[in-house]
Amino acid sequence: MDYVIDAKNKNLGRLASEIAVILQGKKSPKYEPRLKGSDKVIVRNLSQMKISGKKYFQKVYYKHTGPLGHLKTRKYREVFSKNPVWILRHAVNLMLPKNKLRAKRIKNLIIEK
Repeated sequence: MDYVIDAKNKNLGRLASEIAVILQGKKSPKYEPRLKGSDKVIVRNLSQMKISGKKYFQKVYYKHTGPLGHLKTRKYREVFSKNPVWILRHAVNLMLPKNKLRAKRIKNLIIEK
């Protein structure tokens, strides 16, 4: 089953948790934790998604490249202006269970700007 979600005026975290539940198959009557699930999620109007509080200016994404002292930081507003799809995909990815099905489930997420 395909779910179409309108991201207009929805908070990032609430939207990501709703998508994660659908991708795990928990909305399906034949839910089994060991199976990928056949539900697909299509997200529309991502550029009109909102973020609460001062997070637009203060939220930071961290990435460590390996060597000592090489911690890279990116602000939310920079990432959102370049690639808003990455922000939602990253949030949903962190809300899915950390197992072998995670990569298969995230492929069922289709995001339209």
